[in-house]
Amino acid sequence: MKANPRPVLRALLAATCVFLLAPALRAEEAPASPTLAKIRDAMTVYVGYREAAVPFSYLIAAGEAGGFAIDLCRHVTDAIQAQLKLPQLAVVQVPTTPGARQIMLETGTIDLDCGATTNTEQRQRDLGFSTTIFVAGIQALVSKDAGIRSFADLQDKTVATVFGTTAPAYLASAAARQGLQLRQRGSRDQAAALQLLLRGEVAALVLDDASLRSLLLQLAASDRERFVLLDDRFAFEPYAIAFRRHDPQFKKLVDQTLTGLMQSGEFARIYDRWFTSPIPPHGGNLNLPMGDALRQLMLTPNDRGA
Repeated sequence: MKANPRPVLRALLAATCVFLLAPALRAEEAPASPTLAKIRDAMTVYVGYREAAVPFSYLIAAGEAGGFAIDLCRHVTDAIQAQLKLPQLAVVQVPTTPGARQIMLETGTIDLDCGATTNTEQRQRDLGFSTTIFVAGIQALVSKDAGIRSFADLQDKTVATVFGTTAPAYLASAAARQGLQLRQRGSRDQAAALQLLLRGEVAALVLDDASLRSLLLQLAASDRERFVLLDDRFAFEPYAIAFRRHDPQFKKLVDQTLTGLMQSGEFARIYDRWFTSPIPPHGGNLNLPMGDALRQLMLTPNDRGA
């Protein structure tokens, strides 16, 4: 009796289909995002933070960073864990600086830059950015006794800025528009720049409004009363969470998390916690209510760079 070939053929066809479909099944299981794949394989996400960018990202206690951007990034890491369906996800905080954050992202040392990072069109050539999380105004901090009441009074003066920030370029551009001659003196960080102002070695310190207010909080009350913020704003700039470029799936996850916080009202609550309430470690209050520009961005989020 001849064997019925049909069961054998069906088995061969089934095996062939499984063989052909296996790569597709594996591709579906693996994240299309290289960042998510890296995080899944290590079961760890590396979060970059700044050590003194109050109130966005700074050391609150030994080895523990907190701040507005850190709180937002905690929601992002929760979303990463949920999307990857991981029972556990280790979150490792890594200190960064303005000069090192790009190379740390490119080399995979960090997966998210959760500091006070300005989104600019030039930086978009090298980094990916989330939807805007803050709109900063660039201002000048001056001594009340210096006779400086407006930007025009900085003519022939020396002004402190911080290396790696966008303030030096904004300051130079504003001076060129108004035909002012001034000198810039760069510092390695905000604390060093503030010391120049305290010692009277510069006439002004130019940074974003939140950073200047946070620096004032760090001074003794008697020193704090010696200084004033000029009303002039040289520019406005959008802050965002940064990550590696060319990863649209990861960007989509980050943006959806942030816009979800905006729509639910949680974003505004987190903002108020860090900008209009006493903050650790000493309980100072920046008294910086949310501006109209950020309120509009909550309604119509975007990732446009300056």
